Amino acid sequence: MKGKFITFEGCEGAGKSTQIRFLSAYLGERNIPHIVTREPGGSDISEAIRKVILDGRFTAMTDECEALLYAAARVQHLADTVAPALEAGKTVLCDRYLFSSFAYQGYGRGLSRKFLQEINSYAIGHFMPDIALFLDIPPARAFERKHGADRDDRIEQAGAEFHRRVYEGYCRLTEEYPETIVRVDCSGTKFETKDKIARLLRERGLIG
Repeated sequence: MKGKFITFEGCEGAGKSTQIRFLSAYLGERNIPHIVTREPGGSDISEAIRKVILDGRFTAMTDECEALLYAAARVQHLADTVAPALEAGKTVLCDRYLFSSFAYQGYGRGLSRKFLQEINSYAIGHFMPDIALFLDIPPARAFERKHGADRDDRIEQAGAEFHRRVYEGYCRLTEEYPETIVRVDCSGTKFETKDKIARLLRERGLIG
């Protein structure tokens, strides 16, 4: 990959979108070519899949179906958006990626890591991120920040116990992938978190 692939991970309401906007502005001020994208989504087909995944009406969706839809959206997103940007030498800022599947469908839903690795083998084999920033804030605090769960979002409505498992999963993943996943303490203000992220990325040579 010619460009840099930076992903943002964390529980609902952790502040990923806000921090991506901050980092995008930072890169823009320095004329560093970059794109901002998200998962599930980031391209026409993947955005269509996103609507199915998050639709609050689809309560009968099996956990396996959910995981496969995420994987399908990911492959299309990589082909349509991420790969071309990286090949062009751009920095890619992505709101969620592979480790969301491990945290949500693995630790949250209870699906096996082997199954998740198999259905995401293309992403694992070709597009591992240069860094995955885990915005560390417990789900109860995160939902408090965003004033509760979105009633139309099937994932946000999964319940407190589910989101606790997801958070604990992320914490374990930082230990499993210490070279890739970096925990960012988000207990302070969003501006303090912004400065932590910029400093961390500069130290790793991922931004100027």
